[in-house]
Amino acid sequence: MVLLRFPLPEKLNPCSRCQYNNRTNKFIENKIKLGTQIVSALSYQKFVDFAVDETKHRTHLIPSPLQEKFSHIQAVDGKAKIDFLSFEASKIRLLRSMHIDGGDSLQVLDFGIFPNVAFDMPIFCANFFTSSSMSIIVLDLNPLHDVISNREYKEKYYKSLMPLSIKYAELLPWGGKLTGESLRFFSPIVIWTRFTSSQHKGDILFDAFNDYYKTWLDLMEHAVQEQSPAQVMLNSEAQHKYLTWRAEKDPGHSLLKKLVGEAKARDVLRSFLFNGVDELSRKTFLDYFPEYKLEDGSINDKRSMMGKSFENRPWDSKGELVDNC
Repeated sequence: MVLLRFPLPEKLNPCSRCQYNNRTNKFIENKIKLGTQIVSALSYQKFVDFAVDETKHRTHLIPSPLQEKFSHIQAVDGKAKIDFLSFEASKIRLLRSMHIDGGDSLQVLDFGIFPNVAFDMPIFCANFFTSSSMSIIVLDLNPLHDVISNREYKEKYYKSLMPLSIKYAELLPWGGKLTGESLRFFSPIVIWTRFTSSQHKGDILFDAFNDYYKTWLDLMEHAVQEQSPAQVMLNSEAQHKYLTWRAEKDPGHSLLKKLVGEAKARDVLRSFLFNGVDELSRKTFLDYFPEYKLEDGSINDKRSMMGKSFENRPWDSKGELVDNC
């Protein structure tokens, strides 16, 4: 959900390919001279395997109908491999994973769990993009309800989890500017980071993923079903608002379009990754975010309308929002 653009691999003509190879060879030679290590992109399959296995120990998973629909989608270039996985459970409306394996040059994981709307649990979110040189990471238990204005919800789910954030704050430091629009969908324990790809950092990220995932499963096991129809409606609308934002502004759209074409990319976004955006409510993006409306009634393509960003972590060690970030 980070508002940035992923670097996309481009096709090279023979001439530019030679120039590219020459630059790459010089880069590697310089690295060797400096005594540094050349690393390939991290593989995220073990993250998916861990999550599915761990979930099966906590609840009964059944395959989602989405699995059959999306399992046949392949990259148009025939090079990158795209794996889709989806399940349901009593407290889980949808557990879904999209893993793009482009070899050493590209690894992407979009893993999320959306709770049954009868529960107000956070949404598990892992969005990882890795090339051979750089990793861009978001790992969070996204709040279902706004933790900036809803203190009761923040106290309920995040007060006891702040040590988890502190544990990884130095190991995976804040990744730089984050827009005000994104902030309202993140929790005080969010890991938003960038780092030079390496096995060491990959191991730290895997440990963080394990800790955050087990924490979410603990919350699931203790979650009590909401009995008030009005509260269930609030949960449903809150999840729909989240899905609507992600489906419209997700930065991975351009990469998906490059891999599978515009029509399939849109279908993956709305029917798989952010399934529920067309079912949980009839409200539109502009109903939730009218500040993005242009004069002709269309949606502004700009990533941010607030004009405010956070260069440093905007929460303190107690989970309180710091205004001067």
